[in-house]
Amino acid sequence: MQIGVGLIGAGFVADIHARAYAEIPGLDVRIQAVAAASQSSASAMASRHDITDAYDDYRRILARDDVQVVDVCTPNHLHEPIVVAAAQAGKDVICEKPLTGYFGAGAAEPVGLTARSRMLAEAMRSADRMVGAARDAGVRLMYAENWVYSPAIQRAAELVQAAGGTVFEIRAEESHSGSHAKYSKTWAMAGGGSLLRLAAHPIGAALYLKQREGEHRSGEPIRARWVTAEVGYLNRMPSFQAEKRHWVVDDWQDVENWGTAIIGFEDGSRAVIHATDGSLGGIETRFEVLMSNGRIRCDMSHHGAVRAFAADPSVWDDTYLMEKVDHKGGWSYPSVGEHWMLGYVQELRDFLEALVDDREPLSTATLGREVIQVVYAAYQSAEEGRRIDLPGAVREH
Repeated sequence: MQIGVGLIGAGFVADIHARAYAEIPGLDVRIQAVAAASQSSASAMASRHDITDAYDDYRRILARDDVQVVDVCTPNHLHEPIVVAAAQAGKDVICEKPLTGYFGAGAAEPVGLTARSRMLAEAMRSADRMVGAARDAGVRLMYAENWVYSPAIQRAAELVQAAGGTVFEIRAEESHSGSHAKYSKTWAMAGGGSLLRLAAHPIGAALYLKQREGEHRSGEPIRARWVTAEVGYLNRMPSFQAEKRHWVVDDWQDVENWGTAIIGFEDGSRAVIHATDGSLGGIETRFEVLMSNGRIRCDMSHHGAVRAFAADPSVWDDTYLMEKVDHKGGWSYPSVGEHWMLGYVQELRDFLEALVDDREPLSTATLGREVIQVVYAAYQSAEEGRRIDLPGAVREH
């Protein structure tokens, strides 16, 4: 049976998904059509990935009988309306992270100045509308958190289970030199800065690992109970603004480009999550687990399988080395099986197999909702200078 996919979006993540679909073994998958904000963008995407049809209106994809699954890879503020429309059209939906967010109530609102407590409440309502639309339509909404599927994270989860010890702490980070996507610079389109755009990955992986640990230990997932956080706007530092050349992205508007969150879990364990757009030298994707009887370190980007030296940056001018590499001179770590190491192929395969087998995938919309809750509670904590308790979790032991 062929599975028809409708891809909505033509940017960086859509390209990754399109390449990952082509690498899925054992399934007959075809991207039937792509839609983007402009016909030129959609047509360019179609040309790159041998997709027959390209549209400037995503609703044309929803009307197609040969599309069973809609893959939403758009800017964050468009996730909810597209997901809801796709579900109402009877399509199963894959939604790229973050599931949703708070983007303001209208053009007149200075969104970046809105109280974070209101943002948290409204973002959760948005997530609930998306989950509810899928439930009411009898379709699946799947949350595209690739870190959950990374071979390193999956192996770490297996080692935690095999060790049988107590997980004391998780330390995790995603950082790089900043997004060049225009939409990422403003709260009204992105829904937040580094904590939402970058830290959503390690937060999702930490929540997943703790839930899996609890299910193995007692049959019940261990969930986040509280969050405390700090955020920063490093691009506003006077000394940085005075520099003649900026090696990191510098045109953030009302979103943060540095953030750290501490998550407290029901069992008393902690997770420390860091994200910054001020990190040179390529993307950092690190995940570490500290246990009572062991320690596990995961590095999904600088794993060192290949090291290369260039006497001059021009040596590999037209060659892709790794995501967010800032300078191709000297030593570098060219990626090996990047889509596989970061979990994209396994993620999309699990989603499609879940539909065929009528089961839940590893990364569900519920996980996506919980990530939103943690991130926006972190924003509220940073604004109010206090710990934010999460509803629904039991008191830690």
